[in-house]
Amino acid sequence: MKYKSVFDIIGPVMIGPSSSHTAGAARIGRVARTLFGRVPHWAKIYFYGSFAETYKGHGTDVAIIGGLLDFDTFDERIIHSIDLAKEQGMEIEFIAETAIPEHPNTAKIVIGDSNGEMELVGISIGGGKIEITELNGFNLKLTGHHPAILVVHNDRFGVIAAVSNILSKYEINIGHMEVSRKDVGQMALMVIEVDHNIDEYILKEIQELPNITQVARVVD
Repeated sequence: MKYKSVFDIIGPVMIGPSSSHTAGAARIGRVARTLFGRVPHWAKIYFYGSFAETYKGHGTDVAIIGGLLDFDTFDERIIHSIDLAKEQGMEIEFIAETAIPEHPNTAKIVIGDSNGEMELVGISIGGGKIEITELNGFNLKLTGHHPAILVVHNDRFGVIAAVSNILSKYEINIGHMEVSRKDVGQMALMVIEVDHNIDEYILKEIQELPNITQVARVVD
């Protein structure tokens, strides 16, 4: 069951005709912006399934770019987001893919600048709800509806326990947690959804642990 209340089914307050194609797309874009940490200089957006067929008519294109500009689903600037992004110097390319995805409302966002690149795959599951299913080659499940931290780390004994101990020390309850790794002993990604937002000093303490390479926060 994906829906917790009638408001999840009705969908969020939003700009656009479709909670799946507009609000969900905006949230996928906004999660990408949050994880990237800044406005990208360029963006390539790949649409799959239903998104590929209707992204212009349903405003999926402007919604994702609005998310990349950190606009919320109800922000009226979303309508003009592509023009606003180009005014900021962002180069944008939309690609309608013919490959059949596991979910019909799938988008892959590839963004970058002179300091780095990021690739994210997200799906819009209805009612404005989303799941992030892939990040830089790591498989994961991130809803974007709860505060979360993403911890990139070396796959070593005790790393998960060390992160959990810090969260326990500050009485932070873990609602969902999963770990994805590319191979044994290689780079891994820890996704931890929690009950409330985590302060910066806690993230810094996690960052200073051995074998941790990056810590990012997704705020509810």
